[in-house]
Amino acid sequence: MFVKINLSKIEIFLFWCNSIAIIFVMLFDMSSKNPKFVRFIVFPVMKVFSQQQVLSACEASNVKDLAHATIGEVLLTAQYLERSTGIPFVRMDQGSPGLPANSYGIAAEKAALDAGVASQYPPAAGIPELKKAASDFVKAFVNIDISPRSCVPTTGSVAASFASFIACCQRIPGKDKVLFIDPGFPIQKSQLRVLGIEWKEFDIYEHRGAEALEKKLEEQLASGDVAAIIYSNPNNPAWICLDEQELEVIGRLADKYDIVVMEDLAYFAMDYRRDLSHPYQAPYVPSVARYTDNYILMLSASKIFSYAGQRIALACISDRLYEKQYEALATRYADSGVFGVTLTASILYMITSGCTASTQAAYAAMLRLSCEGEINFVEDTREYARRASRMKEIFTRHGFYVVYDKDVCGPVGDGFFFTLGYPGMKGSELLLELMHYGVSCINLTTTGSGQEGVRACTSRMTEELYAVLDERMAEFAQDHPIR
Repeated sequence: MFVKINLSKIEIFLFWCNSIAIIFVMLFDMSSKNPKFVRFIVFPVMKVFSQQQVLSACEASNVKDLAHATIGEVLLTAQYLERSTGIPFVRMDQGSPGLPANSYGIAAEKAALDAGVASQYPPAAGIPELKKAASDFVKAFVNIDISPRSCVPTTGSVAASFASFIACCQRIPGKDKVLFIDPGFPIQKSQLRVLGIEWKEFDIYEHRGAEALEKKLEEQLASGDVAAIIYSNPNNPAWICLDEQELEVIGRLADKYDIVVMEDLAYFAMDYRRDLSHPYQAPYVPSVARYTDNYILMLSASKIFSYAGQRIALACISDRLYEKQYEALATRYADSGVFGVTLTASILYMITSGCTASTQAAYAAMLRLSCEGEINFVEDTREYARRASRMKEIFTRHGFYVVYDKDVCGPVGDGFFFTLGYPGMKGSELLLELMHYGVSCINLTTTGSGQEGVRACTSRMTEELYAVLDERMAEFAQDHPIR
């Protein structure tokens, strides 16, 4: 691009090209009839992508408001910029696994296909091998008893939450809202928009610890219209972990107000501050299931086994809730009204018609081998903690800070996600600015957070990108001095 600037006695010619990130400035003295060359200056361009390039990427990707964009919209914008320029992004947007899929699962899935499962419809409630393995897995790592019958496979935890929202909000007339303990996974609120279900929410940032959390929950639940509470543990996006005392409060109030707790365990046992990798041995994974029978545990293969592409998870329902009969469900679906049966046969089956049989076989094998100690999924995924530690060091050295930096027990751990802020910047501003430096993330406000900052995901980080990130954040800090 070429620009000519006329001053009183000097003309300045600017030429810049973002692909090589350099500005050339030529100064000519125009005070005489014959212009004389005065000076040639070279400036490095700190931003990797210009404002126009980012705007063009948003336009091409049909993204109207990048500052408050969804995960998918940020992903599309970053992909467009990478493809159109050839300049690599540091991708911290989508939480897609960044490790190879578990080889035992792949082998089991191939074997199932060779055995001919593709020719038959899978059972709606799941294949017996998976249901048994799920029951054993919950006992081995959570130390909770759930019968195989109550462990229902779903096509990812997204399907589990979608169906569970329906069942929970239809079981008792007048109890038809969902309470989010935020920050959380934005897709779950999008599901409620599709379903026309209202929700309440609060950011747990100011309400950590059993006493503070109980006070806030009582305030939210007193109206009696909440059907379900949902949260993730470890938390997406903050990576905070609710402790046993906080979970006891949630469980006790779930019983008091007859509420189903939907515990999203997508990052199961990935709190690497404690060794949770040994089956049938303490310490066990913290869970609300110790404190109430009103729960659904959503257990996904996507992260712990890096099996996201095959879309498989489990809704592990307490036996007591599974067996409970609700007249409202019976009337609506013309069935028995038994919660677990209605959820499985009258709701889930209408959405996905069951889960792929070979993928169920893969998940069954991975769960069974984990219980036997053959697979150590905690160690297999610990790489995310190492990445988070290195990425945080780079960001904090260049003036950033971790937004959700504390748990009740001490500093927040390292793992799949972390949160970032920059002094004087709102989350929306930070997201936009980082995009210009070739770093993609999402605004914390889209997760229900009341804090200013962004979510960073470690999964796509590769060894060659650490130096790139360091260089770009050094330039970011130089361009945005902290006052």
